[in-house]
Amino acid sequence: MKLIYYPGCTLKNHARNFDVSTVSSMAKLDVEVEELDRWNCCGTVHALGATNVMNRIAPVTNLVRVKQQQANEVMTTCAMCYNTLKRANIDVQKRAAALETINKFMYLDEVDYQGDVAVHHLLEYLRDRIGFDKLSARVKKPLKGLRVACYYGCLLVRPKEVAFDDVENPTVMEDLVTALGGTPVPFAQKTECCGAYHAVDNAEIVADRTNKIMSGATEQQADVAMVSCPLCAFNLDFKQPDARRLNPELQPMPVLYFTQLMALAFGCGEDDLRFDLHHIDPKPALAGRGLI
Repeated sequence: MKLIYYPGCTLKNHARNFDVSTVSSMAKLDVEVEELDRWNCCGTVHALGATNVMNRIAPVTNLVRVKQQQANEVMTTCAMCYNTLKRANIDVQKRAAALETINKFMYLDEVDYQGDVAVHHLLEYLRDRIGFDKLSARVKKPLKGLRVACYYGCLLVRPKEVAFDDVENPTVMEDLVTALGGTPVPFAQKTECCGAYHAVDNAEIVADRTNKIMSGATEQQADVAMVSCPLCAFNLDFKQPDARRLNPELQPMPVLYFTQLMALAFGCGEDDLRFDLHHIDPKPALAGRGLI
């Protein structure tokens, strides 16, 4: 089985651990992820102004690339990329005039987009197309005893039109952890914002959010936090020292992508995990549970 895969910019840079663990773990499920040819940046965030057609061009261009690759669906793992591609797609499907303007703008070297590409997040694909029962059958190293705080953040569940799970209490991550043999912990902060790009202009906001989110995970005695967004991963992992300045009692906790836990449970090698790209090394927490 082949699946067209849109990695996005960060997965080819600071979040290479997200990219390689995606490819290797899906191979264990007999799914060949075929990287989208000539993909470009999705634009990172969806422009809220209905008249802002220019900001739809970057995500729609990627959907055109999917059609050029003789496919009708595309998968991404980054929550931010998913949200941007999905919302732009919904927007142009609803607004024929905006889609016409975009197609006219791209007339030199693109085919017209008809709004006929389906955008999926990998968590959605695992649940609905693979099935957690089949996924569980491929586990070679169950995450037995590993307590996981599943952090969704904003963009997997907001706005409601792009959500593929309950917007108030999503469970797809917890179901994945259970299928991998781990223990998802109750986590009240799982859909709270991490502070996003305030890491650039107001670091104190991110320090405060990181403190509250990771403190919530600690209160539930989680060993690790699990995410699906490189920006969330950065804020919750690399910004923990800033959070400890606000709360000296905050204990370090590793933050992993859900695909890394999949790769670990499927028996993939260290090169597919890339723990060297983390600020807080996951190895001690995993070794404490006998997983490495």
